[in-house]
Amino acid sequence: MIKRELKDCAPYKAPKHFDMTAIRLQGKDESGATKFWMGMSHFLPGGGAEYDETPTEKVYFCVAGEVAVYDKDKKNKHVLRANDSIFIGPNEGRSIVNETNLPATTIVVINYPN
Repeated sequence: MIKRELKDCAPYKAPKHFDMTAIRLQGKDESGATKFWMGMSHFLPGGGAEYDETPTEKVYFCVAGEVAVYDKDKKNKHVLRANDSIFIGPNEGRSIVNETNLPATTIVVINYPN
């Protein structure tokens, strides 16, 4: 077992994200996890992630606040509030935006590519 305390976790720059701070909680370098990594994202009001598609599976869990998750054409909107989660399959794209006036925090779990 490897315990990691938040005070010892390092922020990282998440590509295609804006007005947010990301912290790596678990992963290959952090704890030796080989199948997935886990991070925590703090989105400011108006902050988010541009549309992107990756070959990995992702799960987003909303800890606090609220974020909207959109598909490519923004035809489908899924609002995540505290304790809600969403699974995004391989090559399934998404964009994320905090459309509220309060900060939002999410946990993201992403598998490493094969």
